[in-house]
Amino acid sequence: MSNTNRILHVDADSFFASCEIANKPELEGRPVWVGGGRNGNGIVIAANRLAKKFGVKTGMACFEAKRLCHHGVLCRPQYELYRECSEKMFRILEEYSPTLVPISIDEGFLDFTTMDQHVWRNTTPMDYVKAIGERIRDEVGLPVSGGLANSSRLAKLATDAAKPGFIEVPPGQEREFLKDRSLRELSGIAARRERALAGLEAWTFGDVAKLPSMLLRQKFGIWGQQLWLLANGRWNEPLLLEVKDRTTISSNTTLPHDEPDYEAALTFTLSEATRLTGQLRREQLQAREMGLTIRFNDFTEIGCGHRFKHPQFQNSVVNAVLEGIFRDLMSRAYLPVRQIRISFWNLLRLDTQPTLWGTTHAERWGALDEATHKLNTRFGRADKPALMTGAQLALRKLDDVHRNPKAKCPFVPQREMIKKLWGSDADPLANKGDWEKRLAKVSKQMQFNH
Repeated sequence: MSNTNRILHVDADSFFASCEIANKPELEGRPVWVGGGRNGNGIVIAANRLAKKFGVKTGMACFEAKRLCHHGVLCRPQYELYRECSEKMFRILEEYSPTLVPISIDEGFLDFTTMDQHVWRNTTPMDYVKAIGERIRDEVGLPVSGGLANSSRLAKLATDAAKPGFIEVPPGQEREFLKDRSLRELSGIAARRERALAGLEAWTFGDVAKLPSMLLRQKFGIWGQQLWLLANGRWNEPLLLEVKDRTTISSNTTLPHDEPDYEAALTFTLSEATRLTGQLRREQLQAREMGLTIRFNDFTEIGCGHRFKHPQFQNSVVNAVLEGIFRDLMSRAYLPVRQIRISFWNLLRLDTQPTLWGTTHAERWGALDEATHKLNTRFGRADKPALMTGAQLALRKLDDVHRNPKAKCPFVPQREMIKKLWGSDADPLANKGDWEKRLAKVSKQMQFNH
C-alpha cells in the first residue's frame, strides 16, 4: 500500500452560477441560474444548489425555470468572467502539487502520491484539502468539492458522492466504497455498454466485481478489464499530463433576431465557418467531416453533413461546400432562422508551421493565418478586428449587432488550457525546482496553522 497512488479530483460546484455569485455578492443565498438567449427565452446552462432544489436543471427552458422558481435570478452568461475565475482557481491549485491536469474549465486532477512524506506528517488529507478549498473560496469566491483515491476515475466518483464537500477513499477500501454505487455514475459510460452490462445482470460496481474478468475482457476488450479492476479496487493508475488534440470543434450561435433573409443568414454562416477554420489551423488541425444544422423560430431543425474527399483546412474549400449545403437545405424552407450550428469532426493533424513564404499550400496558409492572428491580437479589438474576411465585413455592414459580437463559450481543449496556465504544453516538471520552493512554503504554512 506504500506505493498506492493518491489522486485528488477538484470540481468547482455549479461553476457558472458560482462565478456570478462571486461577482455579485448580493446574490448569495438566492436561487441563481445562468442562461438566456435573446430575450431570456433560451436554456439553462448552469444552476446553483438552491435553484436545483426547486427543480431547475441544465437544459431546461429559462421560462420553465422561472415558473418553478419565481423568486430565482436569471443571469446572462459572462464568459470572460468565467475564464478569469477558472484561471485564478487553477493558479492556486498548481501551488499544491507537482502535477496538475485540468480537464475542463472548472475541474482538474492533482497528484498527491508523495504528500504523506512531505506535507501530511502534521495534518490530515481532509484538513489539507479543506484548507485548499477555503483558500479558493476566500480568494476566488468559488465553492469546490473534492475526492481523493488511488486513480483519477475513482477520485471523480468520490467527488460526485461528496458534493458538496470532500471524501477520501482510503487505500484498501476501494471495493467497499464502490460496491453499491450505480455504473451510471462512471463518467463516459455509453448507453450501449450500460445495456450490455445489464444483460449480464450488472447494475452496480459490486455486480461487476463478481463477474469473471475474462468474460468482461471478451465482451468489452481492454475497457472491460479496466472496469473489472476498478470495481475490485485494483485499478491503481498514476496521474499523467497528456496533451491531446481535440476530436471536434463546433459553434452554436443564436442570431440576434429571427432572420427571414436567408442571404443574410448565409453571410453569418460563412463568417462563423471562417472563424472556425482559422481556429483549426491555429491548433494545427484539419477536418475530414463537417455538419450544418439550422434551427428555425418554431424550434424545428434541419441539417446535413459532408465528408471531404481529403481533410480540409482552407476557407475557400470549406465555405464553398458549406454554401452548397445551406442553399440545398433552405430551398424548401420558409420560416425565419433562429440559430446556426456548424461542426467539424474526424480531425487530423496539420503541419502549418510558418516559413518565410512556404513551399507547400499548407505552409503558405499556416504563415498567412499566423500573421493574421498576430495582427488581430496586437492591433484588433472585439468590436474592430484589424483584419477581416469579406464575409465578416459584410456581416457587420448588414447588421449593427454584429459590430460587437458576444464572447464565445470558454470550453477550450486541454492543450490551450495548459498553454494558458504554464505558457507551453511542455512537461510541467520542467519547473520542478520552482514548484518545490512553493510546496515547502505551503508546507510550513500548514504546519504553522496546525
